[in-house]
Amino acid sequence: MLQLTTQDIQLEQAQANKLDAIRSIAADLTAKGLVDEGYVEGMLNREAQNSTFLGNGIAIPHGTTDTRDLVKQTGVAVHHFPAGVDWGDGNTVYVAIGIAAKSDEHLGILKQLTKVLSADGVEQKLKEAKAEKDIIALLNGEVQFDADFDASLIQLQFPASDMIQMSAVAGGLLKNTGCAEAEFVADLVTKEPTHLGKGLWLISSDKNVKRTGMSFVSTANDCEHNGVKVKALIAFAACNSAHEAFLAKISELIFAQQQDKLLNADAQALVNLFTQGEEETQAPAADGNVAVFKIRNSHGLHARPGAMLVAEAKKFESSIKVSNLDGDGKVVNAKSLMKVIALGVKHGHQLQFTAEGPDASQALESIGAAINAGLGEG
Repeated sequence: MLQLTTQDIQLEQAQANKLDAIRSIAADLTAKGLVDEGYVEGMLNREAQNSTFLGNGIAIPHGTTDTRDLVKQTGVAVHHFPAGVDWGDGNTVYVAIGIAAKSDEHLGILKQLTKVLSADGVEQKLKEAKAEKDIIALLNGEVQFDADFDASLIQLQFPASDMIQMSAVAGGLLKNTGCAEAEFVADLVTKEPTHLGKGLWLISSDKNVKRTGMSFVSTANDCEHNGVKVKALIAFAACNSAHEAFLAKISELIFAQQQDKLLNADAQALVNLFTQGEEETQAPAADGNVAVFKIRNSHGLHARPGAMLVAEAKKFESSIKVSNLDGDGKVVNAKSLMKVIALGVKHGHQLQFTAEGPDASQALESIGAAINAGLGEG
């Protein structure tokens, strides 16, 4: 995948408008030897077709398909605008990533960007960045906005006989995934957990924590702590505020007396519950309006065809979900450009669409026609 370097970043830039910003970025790409002189016209034409603003203060200006032959080498030019540039429709850009791509090599960057496009606080941090490494860390998702939680932090039906064993296992998971050091585990087992009801417990420590994360351990045994049933333990390693969203979700479930959503879930359901929106956790319907289309675009769903697909979906009232059958299978909202790009769709990948609503069948027929027509790329 194309990797950002400090040489790709131009700090403290200022432009009066987005067209001047694009011209400046195109000049940078040309000076780097990545593109020929005429590539700027392709970038301006592309912007006239659809805004390249993605969200959270980030835009990705790039050329049209008919100027792709002007690309000599795949690369990027990243310009930082601390005062912001008006990108239209009330959107302000603080970092613009000019892309020159010969093929689909840049899709990795687009997919990587989706990790930070929905995180709270990214826009302000981009605006305030003082060094190239700060920009790279933010764009690469290295600045933690969400707590770590995946299948490697889950241990179901562990044969624990007491809370100390549960705490040790929960702490060990966080240590093994790089969230904390051994001292964290030693401290965690000394903590008194809090009962959240129905056998669900919570424990935490901030000692020798490197990244904020959460682990989940359930027990197969009939054990108790202070005379109260123990079914599962949630443990936090906290060194920043990234865990607050997880705590809010737990509080919401406790308030609604829905602890069973955690206690009875498998590992994937637990991960989905905390790391994906509701729209992304729903599997496509087994029947009804479902269709599969193959992407014909030679460079996959980069920004322009992705935007065309989303625009087509938005024409309809129905709820439309899509998953990449050749990717991770995650189901996302087909009306969200950020989520569609995150699917990492390449040439030949098959997309499964599920539509529900009064115009569902028409929506799928129209989307299929748009895909077969090349999504604006012929």
